Amino acid sequence: MSSVVTIEPMRWWQIDEVRRLEERLFPDDAWSIEQFWGELAQPTRRYCVAICDDRVIGYAGLFLLPPDADVQTVGVAPEAQGRGIAGMLLGSLLAGADDEGVTHTLLEVRDGNEAALTLYARLGFVAISRRPRYYPDGTDALVMRRPRPGSTA
Repeated sequence: MSSVVTIEPMRWWQIDEVRRLEERLFPDDAWSIEQFWGELAQPTRRYCVAICDDRVIGYAGLFLLPPDADVQTVGVAPEAQGRGIAGMLLGSLLAGADDEGVTHTLLEVRDGNEAALTLYARLGFVAISRRPRYYPDGTDALVMRRPRPGSTA
């Protein structure tokens, strides 16, 4: 795999590739292709993909309705994990959200997902609550919040 990774807005022609990656990453609760189409059709959504060697190796999405935003999904191909790609994807989305006046961004993360928790903490997210048995396997979700850097809220 090449070391050159680019982040770009997700386009409709990438949905099939993103969906296949989604199925690999989240076999128990993968989004349907219709869900991805519906997300891209919404003016309040921002999605981006990580491209390497002309293929999608990661994706992320954000619901954006200033002053609030909510991370919808983040996924990186197993063979590309550990290279900072999730941080690049989220960094791109969060910078855009900050530019659009978002003051708070929320997300849910599987309790015990240490790699994700470390990434989110590095990006300024802090745990604010727990959703018991949120995931299909009964695992709790932690709700995390990120204020816009420099905001007093």
